[in-house]
Amino acid sequence: MRIEFDDNRLLPFLYGEHDQNLARIEQELAVSLVPRGNLLAISGRPEAVAAARAALETLYERARRGQPIDLGEVYAATRNAAEAARRDNVEEPPGPGFEPLVVHTRKRDIVARSPRQAAYVRAMQEHGLVFALGPAGTGKTYLAVATAVSTLVNGEVDRLILSRPAVEAGEKLGFLPGDLREKVDPYLRPLYDALHDMLPGNIVMKRLADGDIEVAPLAFMRGRTLANAFIILDEAQNTTVGQMKMALTRMGENSRMVVTGDLTQVDLPPGVRSGLRDAAEVLRGVEGVAFAHFTDADVVRHPLVTQVVRAYDAHERARRAPGEAGNEMPAGPAPQAKG
Repeated sequence: MRIEFDDNRLLPFLYGEHDQNLARIEQELAVSLVPRGNLLAISGRPEAVAAARAALETLYERARRGQPIDLGEVYAATRNAAEAARRDNVEEPPGPGFEPLVVHTRKRDIVARSPRQAAYVRAMQEHGLVFALGPAGTGKTYLAVATAVSTLVNGEVDRLILSRPAVEAGEKLGFLPGDLREKVDPYLRPLYDALHDMLPGNIVMKRLADGDIEVAPLAFMRGRTLANAFIILDEAQNTTVGQMKMALTRMGENSRMVVTGDLTQVDLPPGVRSGLRDAAEVLRGVEGVAFAHFTDADVVRHPLVTQVVRAYDAHERARRAPGEAGNEMPAGPAPQAKG
């Protein structure tokens, strides 16, 4: 099969430095890609060829829109095309399969890399309360922070509230030196990292100093009413039932909330029920609440993360006694609102 591209100027961005993007596609799909000017020959199994063509067309459209293409984008496009080709099991290229959705922030544009990510962003734009559940590396927190920053910059809300329960991930850190902020900052570092990815450092510091952005442990939310705010509760699998109810009832007028978590990585003491699991059961079907379920197919970090997640899931299923309930929530379809 051959693909002909109509704009040679875009090919360096599509192919990557030293054709590294083509090499990644060859590695992931077991195909051969041979560029000749604006023509690209693809050979391999029919299903793999169809997936390679779809991935290349998706990336070419991204280059046409002036959006950067890194190896992460190549991996995501390749994985999505391969999944679509397996579902369709046809020789014709399945196409990108979803309309790319872009979130604009001050430093960069964040593009949804999979249909579930695009539906998740859309749900955050259209609903007051969104739950995002799934394994690590699926973009739950990153996309939530991007949407929150975009909302703040556009003047739709007055402030961002980013929160996490201060629960140690299986380690006992003991006494931490410093004042209260210095003690809790290590738990909140991933949220700061995401903010600095989307806003210039001086703007982040100014917004934090002015109170437009607040990054705080969940315990600081008690007794407050958060109006005109975009609230993110991250790592929510480590909330108790009482903490989750407290957090959800903080929403005030013109506020939105996104709750993210991975029910396979609960760090609560044995026997303590996760507030995220409880809320997912209690609030399913409530009008205005949307749920986004991610699977290992949506992992957008290093390709090995997908393999790690799948290996752990397979091991857990093999270990678990027949009929015994596990930590995983059933994987659902793309996010959809209830009501």
